[in-house]
Amino acid sequence: MKTIKNIHIRTSTKRILSKKLFSLFALLLITSILATSCNPKDDADDSLLNEGPPTAQEFKNIRDIALDNHTQLFSFNTDDGYISLTSENGVQINLNANCLTDNGNPVSGDITLEYVEIFEKGSMLTTNKPTMGKLPNGDKALIITGGEFFIEATQNGTVLDTNCGLQLMIPTSLTGGADPDMSLWTGEIDADGNLLWDEIEDNTNGDGGLFLEGENYYGILEGFGWTNVDKFYNDPRPKTTLQVQPPAGYDNQNSAVYLSYDGELPALAQLDTYDDTLNLFSEHYGQIPIGLECHVIFISESDGEWRYSIKPVTIVANEIITFYLGETTVGTEASLTALINDLP
Repeated sequence: MKTIKNIHIRTSTKRILSKKLFSLFALLLITSILATSCNPKDDADDSLLNEGPPTAQEFKNIRDIALDNHTQLFSFNTDDGYISLTSENGVQINLNANCLTDNGNPVSGDITLEYVEIFEKGSMLTTNKPTMGKLPNGDKALIITGGEFFIEATQNGTVLDTNCGLQLMIPTSLTGGADPDMSLWTGEIDADGNLLWDEIEDNTNGDGGLFLEGENYYGILEGFGWTNVDKFYNDPRPKTTLQVQPPAGYDNQNSAVYLSYDGELPALAQLDTYDDTLNLFSEHYGQIPIGLECHVIFISESDGEWRYSIKPVTIVANEIITFYLGETTVGTEASLTALINDLP
């Protein structure tokens, strides 16, 4: 009987020790899991650290490729006289080839016409051609577009001028239908490569350069360059500024931030100022409506493709929105363009 009793005591002791060891192991395992999964964004960012942010030139290159992808080329001869060209989207370009000049001197022979047309916000984003118009006080605000256009004539690589202007006939169906409030704007590229639109108050004909007839806008252009059919966005709600912090290592040289207003398809705003000290992009003009439903878009470059993140946001006063590298996706120009065009 003693032998049996001694065996029973040793077996119970082993069971107690096994339970304690198992509980201790389980506690250590759970603690380890919790410690390593408390901040998944940081973990995702850490996994991308070896890649490093792009250079400013790499970011510029991918934008230049997007603009090249939107460029159409036409060829004609000055002997053709008055010509009419039709774009891929049905815009008609009318000009007199005999009016082309090089430093004021008439030219003759073969001419190449470079032409860009942009109607959707996805194309505005990849080419860096947002719709930001200059207010009378010099600030910038969102404008709604009836089409953005670039026209340039060259001969053997030399950029030409025209001394009698040209005309665009733009189907209003390309941007949601006719809008009698639209006017003509010209665009200038600043030192940072950003495009700013300035409304044409009047021209030599006294009509501002644009009129609406039937289902078409008719733009009377006095020269080549960037031209836009636009009007200012109007929202009566109180306004605020918006700031956006990009991932570490990204700034206004190798990335950009845009704002897509829900319900405003042919328009795209840009946060065009950057604070190097705070690492913040900003719309510092105070033109963002409080309560606005929109999407904030961060873009950059990664190995020849687009790195991006899109966040749905309802604007509150003086908000700061943060992007983490682990939230971003890498994709092609076509996939990014489709995503932006599909935004509400």
